[in-house]
Amino acid sequence: MRFARLLLSFGLSVLLAIPSAAQQTAPSSIQASQMLQQSLAALQGNTSLTDVTLSGTARRIAGSDDESGTGIFKALARTGARLDLSLSSGPRSELRNTSGPEPVGSWSGTDGVSRAMSSHNLFTDPGWFPAFALSSLVSAPNAVITSIGPETHDGQSVLHITASRQFPSMRAKTASLTQHLTQTEIFLDPNTNLPVALAFNSHPDNDAGLDIPVEIRFSDYRSVNGVQIPFHVQKFLNNNLALDLQFTSAQLNTGLSAANFTVEAGL
Repeated sequence: MRFARLLLSFGLSVLLAIPSAAQQTAPSSIQASQMLQQSLAALQGNTSLTDVTLSGTARRIAGSDDESGTGIFKALARTGARLDLSLSSGPRSELRNTSGPEPVGSWSGTDGVSRAMSSHNLFTDPGWFPAFALSSLVSAPNAVITSIGPETHDGQSVLHITASRQFPSMRAKTASLTQHLTQTEIFLDPNTNLPVALAFNSHPDNDAGLDIPVEIRFSDYRSVNGVQIPFHVQKFLNNNLALDLQFTSAQLNTGLSAANFTVEAGL
């Protein structure tokens, strides 16, 4: 089971630890929850979103590699998300499916071979589309949402909220580690309530305990059928720009099929 593999990644020392009291579930801050709901309302307006397709140009930076091309992002509410890039070195893709009891994901490089994402890297939303990202945070089971307050982030005044999930049925040490894997930082524009950035951690495939900071930044918001969509999205990995997407078109509620988000069995 994927969840069993996740627990193994925490190390035998956690699994064999002397049983301790289950984690106590802390209540969410009413103010923080309301702030997220207000942000979600600012993003969606009165529109009921089912799916989104964004397309435009893409720039990928990885060490000495700096290449450009095109990118298409697709997402289906409560089902999955995928990002397909066509770059000078070849195609790359990332796919997640959240419709089952456990999220699954895969990625492929220029060789076109699909590889499974580590289960411990699937506890947070990929963050590319803020309306769906916030919706998943608000509706997450055992969600704990806390207001950190006003601060400055990347030179901009923001309201900082942190969100995570708690697991009261687990042993305390395992629950604490798993909660950490779900933690997401949300930075909102205090004037518009729109997300400025989402931040979370990724981890090496063989080490769920090693944090690699990831931040998704949003700008150039435009109204499309009453929905506020960031047409400029950047991904920073370990504080370095890794992907820069400038979308040129956005389509909403086109009837995307769940088949678009199928992860190969057996990965």
